[in-house]
Amino acid sequence: MEKKVFSIQGEELRTLTLADEVFNREVNDGAIYYAICNELANCRMGTASTKTRAEVRGTSRKPWKQKGTGRARAGRRRSPLWVGGGVVFGPRPRDYSYAVPKKLKQLAMKSILSLKARDDRLKIVEDFSVASGRTKDLVAILKKLVSDERTVIVLKDDDELIKRAGANLPLLRFLSYNRLRAHDLFYGRNILMLESAATKLNEFYGGTKAVSE
Repeated sequence: MEKKVFSIQGEELRTLTLADEVFNREVNDGAIYYAICNELANCRMGTASTKTRAEVRGTSRKPWKQKGTGRARAGRRRSPLWVGGGVVFGPRPRDYSYAVPKKLKQLAMKSILSLKARDDRLKIVEDFSVASGRTKDLVAILKKLVSDERTVIVLKDDDELIKRAGANLPLLRFLSYNRLRAHDLFYGRNILMLESAATKLNEFYGGTKAVSE
């Protein structure tokens, strides 16, 4: 497929031919679902914890004798039946992360890119940086390219200056072409992809090089 390349002023510069395997394939909803669920699960801390009857503080002495008081039998104050006692089957620290097949991840990324390209939510822009590292300079560029919605910028390399400029923008996310996140891509209303990143994505997922005209 062919996508137009825009300048940072929002003007059309040229046409870039992208691999259909990456940007124009059939969307697999199941792969997208499993990739997003996997990312959310891997982000969970899993640090919730409660104490069992063996861990709570308290005496193990029998509170009153077994018979003759008219009250129910009681063994110790650490019982789960008592206030301040242990918790039965409560949450314990655990690891929620799990692995999904590499091919499924790749299929999910290609499906999301194809979905965004089909819905005209993907825009290729010439390579640029923010030399000053200032937020207002980046905002001035974004206003000419996308609307004021959740935006994802796909970079070729880790550009610290442009990331510093966008650190204060709550609706902006940065991704590298080889470390994409399905959750950010899918829920991003606008995808801004640097031309060099688009070329690398073609090679990374499709095995072909992008051709500009």
